Amino acid sequence: MLDTTTPTLSVVLPCLNEADTLEVCIRKAQKGIENSGVSGEIIVADNGSTDASVEIAQRLGARIVHIKEKGYGNALMGGIEAARGKYVLMGDADDSYDLQEIPRFVNKLDENYELVMGCRLPGGGGKVEKNAMPLLHRWWGNPMFSFMARLWFNAPFHDVHCGMRAFTKDFYKSLDQRCTGMEFATEMTIKASLYGHNITEIPITLYPDGRTSHPPHLKTFRDGWRHLRLYLVYTPRWLFLLPGIFSILLGIISYALALPQLTIGGIRFDVHTLLFGSLFILCGFQAILFAFFTKTFAISEGLMSEDPKLNKLFEIINLEKGLIISGIMLVVGIILLLIAVNQWRLTGFGLLDYSQTMRWVIPGATLTALAVQTLFSSFFMSILGMKRK
Repeated sequence: MLDTTTPTLSVVLPCLNEADTLEVCIRKAQKGIENSGVSGEIIVADNGSTDASVEIAQRLGARIVHIKEKGYGNALMGGIEAARGKYVLMGDADDSYDLQEIPRFVNKLDENYELVMGCRLPGGGGKVEKNAMPLLHRWWGNPMFSFMARLWFNAPFHDVHCGMRAFTKDFYKSLDQRCTGMEFATEMTIKASLYGHNITEIPITLYPDGRTSHPPHLKTFRDGWRHLRLYLVYTPRWLFLLPGIFSILLGIISYALALPQLTIGGIRFDVHTLLFGSLFILCGFQAILFAFFTKTFAISEGLMSEDPKLNKLFEIINLEKGLIISGIMLVVGIILLLIAVNQWRLTGFGLLDYSQTMRWVIPGATLTALAVQTLFSSFFMSILGMKRK
């Protein structure tokens, strides 16, 4: 018998019309808990099933938690919130994971790991049975996202999307998760990596989905985009900062070629190159500002951990310094524009030699625009950072 009064482990299974496979999953979970040597409970987080899923779970002694808000993440959050164990293991109710492997996860948690990820992919020692995973997911989607997680977040995982994982309840509470859809599990791995939690990975086998009454809930392109969007939100460096720096470098190179009117390989660089350079600089500067806005907002809202580098930056660059810098750029920009106006005056406000006057107008307009951006951004950054000071 399972001790459901003070369990050590809670197994949470999100459920939406899983009558085809729910019974076998519950029985495997019961066997896994028994073999692990710890007391446990099984929670079925029902997300509005209209088949016999609830009746099956009740008959087998599982706890039913009814989750009205639709979504994979909502179901898991509700189930985990109701969990009474200090350890939680989440899996799917489609019989694609062998829940009899629970003891391996519990053993790792007993070694003081806070998150134990399963790994289905060969790169981490896992195995995918024939027809268990769509080819696009197996050879492109999951390896690509896992590589990005390692590169962007230093995540020590080879299979970042594996749905079978175990963690401590305290670890989960510290994450303050927000995602309500399929990206719930990805948010967990990203935050665990960014916050420096004690995490590990163990190889497992993925089996074919045992359901026959309906197709998988996962939608390849819809959920793939939602995962990519989440990645980008959590890495303003890759989304905004690095593209912004690259764009500004292109602008500087354009200016270096156009201001002295260089001719290279028979190609003359003049005011049109200067105009393109200004476009690169303005877009790049805006992207860099968004990187700081996003990072500051994410930290203030608890989406990301404190960043000592950003704190140091706030000490160096504050509102007052931003206003001074914007003022200097504004003055220089206006001077350049006035030079162009004076040239127009000297012609009696008649026709101008645009190849000459635009060499003053374009840099002047660019500096003026950068000054205005810096002015407003300094105030906005100061407002975003208020909660952090």
